[in-house]
Amino acid sequence: MLPAYTSLTLAFAALAAPADPPRIPVDNDQVRVIRASDIPGQKSALHKHDVNRVMIHLDQGYMRLAFQGGSVKEVRFRAGEVRWDPADGLHTSENAGPTPFHIVEVEIKKPQGSPVRFSAQDPPRTDPKHYRVEFENDQVRVLRVRYGPREAAPLHEHALPRITVNLTEQTVRLTLPDGSQSDLHRAAGEIVYAGTAARHSEVNVTDQPFEVVMVELKTAAGGR
Repeated sequence: MLPAYTSLTLAFAALAAPADPPRIPVDNDQVRVIRASDIPGQKSALHKHDVNRVMIHLDQGYMRLAFQGGSVKEVRFRAGEVRWDPADGLHTSENAGPTPFHIVEVEIKKPQGSPVRFSAQDPPRTDPKHYRVEFENDQVRVLRVRYGPREAAPLHEHALPRITVNLTEQTVRLTLPDGSQSDLHRAAGEIVYAGTAARHSEVNVTDQPFEVVMVELKTAAGGR
């Protein structure tokens, strides 16, 4: 297994200035993606989250959630950490740590998905070295993808619509089943929605490792 990459924090530091207004790079009938940032001491207005979310933390941080009624929840996270965050009640959130942080919030609009039977070419099955299931439930499956320098993956299939968040810069060469090739480059922090299935093999064409989080949407599946 490849080690966690210590360059993540440095890669994230230049992604956005502290306290940038939230950005919404993806918003459709299945999912809304928000890229948010907080500076130390920044406290939100009272609010609630009506849907479940996948939280992808781009920096290390410490958040304090104060709920209506008096309960307090403290959340500490590492750069690159991914967690499931269920819908919750009215609360404020505060950056209680000493540094700014940035979070990609993937809001799941549909309550549940159809059962999914992944094919024999499912990436964690064909290539467990590079594709690992971070967690899975009836709404999403979250994959962590790590490649070392110049490493390649065999033919595999991405069956579900998905959100891809690049934790580091990535340049790969894709080879389709018909033999055609194309190069794909994405910057650290880039967020992409893919709504269709894809089959290809791929190779990291650089001398640098890369890491990606992929949120697959079971809520868009019609059964497989």
